[in-house]
Amino acid sequence: MKRILLSLYLSFSSPLLYADEVKVAVATNFLTTLYILAASFEQETGHRLLISAGSTGKLYAQLRHGAPYDVFLAADEKHPMLLEKEGLAMPGRRMTYALGRLVLWSAHPMTSQEGARILQQPGIRHVAIANPATAPYGRAAYQALNAMGLWSVLESRIVQGEDVGQVLQFVASGNAQVGFVALAQIRNPRNTFSSDHWLVPEDLYDPIIQDMVLLKKAENNSAARAFMTFMQTAQARMLIQQSGYGTK
Repeated sequence: MKRILLSLYLSFSSPLLYADEVKVAVATNFLTTLYILAASFEQETGHRLLISAGSTGKLYAQLRHGAPYDVFLAADEKHPMLLEKEGLAMPGRRMTYALGRLVLWSAHPMTSQEGARILQQPGIRHVAIANPATAPYGRAAYQALNAMGLWSVLESRIVQGEDVGQVLQFVASGNAQVGFVALAQIRNPRNTFSSDHWLVPEDLYDPIIQDMVLLKKAENNSAARAFMTFMQTAQARMLIQQSGYGTK
């Protein structure tokens, strides 16, 4: 009888027994922040996030070819909108979860006052940006350089990463002296390198509006729906803002 009562107690008291999994595809710029959010979400709900990161364009292509994700956190609004139009995402469930900020970053000390001037210094042999064709932060970097009249000057020194995660690696390893990344990446408390940076003026690039969608194959996944709801809570918004993003 004691064993039966214990079993009944555990079945009603432990959320982990009812836990489900949410497969999340996330743009690389938001990966560190998502790990922070995942810890809170998993603790509150007992559900588990399975996270895969990459450039927005690459993840979108994977989703179109049947990748088994439940939720897609993009670095733009275009690709989630396309998934809706193509019938792959649940209509009416698209939401803006973050507003991105672009920074010019060096692994070595620099001052914010140097700004764009650092790009024209003789010691800057390589400038890293994400691929503008597939990564929204790369497109923003391209727009900013054009707006400053520097793209044609620097084009021969530009090295492209697949996403901003690779750009961060290029600069951290010294393969590029500076690179354009997301503010949230260099605010990561686990970083061991300098966080010196220049916050690129927002009028130099189109707003980086980061949307998320619930994929149609996950419409009956209660854990995926719970995660979408969690991302709209005051707690989630606070964590996102602390990481270096804006919110609507």
